[in-house]
Amino acid sequence: MGVKQIKIDASEVTVGMFVSGLDRPWTQTPFPLQGFYVHDLEEVNQLKIHCRHVYIDVIKGAKPVKASLKSTYSTSPVKARRLVRSVETEKVTDLPPLKIKPNLYPVLETLKQEVSGARELHREVYSAVGQVMDSLGKGDAKAAILDTKRAASAMVGSVLRCPDAFTWLTRVKKKDSHTYSHAVRSSVWGILLGRHLGLSKPELEILAMGLLLKDVGKTLLPTALLEKKQRTAAEVAEYEQFVTLGVELLMKTPDVVPRVISVVRTHQERVNGSGFPAHLRGDKIPLLGRIAGIVTFYDEVTNPRGERYPLSPSRAVAQLYEARDSLFQGDLVVEFIRAIGLYPTGTLVELNTGEVAVVVEQNFERRLKPHVMVVMDPYKRLLEQPIYLDMAEDDRKKQIKVDAGKVSASEVEWIEIAQDLEPGAHEINVLQICNQYIARTASTKGLFGFLKSKRLAGMFG
Repeated sequence: MGVKQIKIDASEVTVGMFVSGLDRPWTQTPFPLQGFYVHDLEEVNQLKIHCRHVYIDVIKGAKPVKASLKSTYSTSPVKARRLVRSVETEKVTDLPPLKIKPNLYPVLETLKQEVSGARELHREVYSAVGQVMDSLGKGDAKAAILDTKRAASAMVGSVLRCPDAFTWLTRVKKKDSHTYSHAVRSSVWGILLGRHLGLSKPELEILAMGLLLKDVGKTLLPTALLEKKQRTAAEVAEYEQFVTLGVELLMKTPDVVPRVISVVRTHQERVNGSGFPAHLRGDKIPLLGRIAGIVTFYDEVTNPRGERYPLSPSRAVAQLYEARDSLFQGDLVVEFIRAIGLYPTGTLVELNTGEVAVVVEQNFERRLKPHVMVVMDPYKRLLEQPIYLDMAEDDRKKQIKVDAGKVSASEVEWIEIAQDLEPGAHEINVLQICNQYIARTASTKGLFGFLKSKRLAGMFG
């Protein structure tokens, strides 16, 4: 699989093309995806406003094609209707602009330093969520609520110190129920977005606590109803009661502050009024509730209940991007995409050279060039040992050779992520890859030997 780019005038862009590069930094434009399918005429016009020319990937979508982002990245119509549940397409544009405090939280710990403590904390969070779910219905949840509050605060601290550590742990497949796992993952995504926005630590703790508790009402619903894939109208109405049931439970529980309950109450509301239970619109939904709605949706489509093949991160992001300004606040969706990147830590990806790799750490300056561990060769055969690659550093070294005149740009094989793969593809154990990455020493002897003897020598060197 290769990447072939052509440079065209911005006025020649049409719906269906895949824009892989701009004539200016992505951060100077309104486009959150560093590489995206042109979805509609509005995006064409935005490209014309901000760029004189763009680069089109003719392998991924060009020529141009008629397929839109929706047809390329959507799930089946039935599944999409079940996930989005929206009968309205009205755009919402009257929300106040976001106030963002960029770079408020510097990364203080390396992944290796943070992950050890984060592992134990991850177990504590799961235990706390399980205990609070079990005890709320029995009217004796005070101790469990306090444990959950402490765990939420500690989780916020971990994510602030090193965003990648806890993100890795959300990939762990536990025996816990889907509801517990979903609550913890959603909380992590919420903290990552809140960190990116520059929310204060107390705000992040309220958000984390609300997301951990957002589904407590499901403990009062029949298991068969929760696990049912297709629900009748009456069953949908019964299912949606979980929000109100959860709010009522928490209001009777000591030590749960009103703003935490507000997150629970509003996480299923949508800015166009199509959500539930109160059909709130626009800024009637508090900011933390709008954040909770986005991260809940993202985790539901990437980790659906009872489905063997969840959506890959890029396809989930594409669905979110389509729902901006209708289901979700547009600029908040954009910032979420920027916060987690198109390929979050733990994502399985295929390189343009055919190798399969796991994203092990983000590069916050170049989101499309993360740190990866190559785990399969181009023929999809497992390597005896995964090979570490810093894609941004690989690009930098090759560019130095080009600038020095040692090679021409056309002679260099630039390593790109061709696509991300659905979770579970090739039965790769991403947690094991993470452990190997963390345990990796400063020595590059294994990598050097591999580069001398394998076809990757010409690609990575």
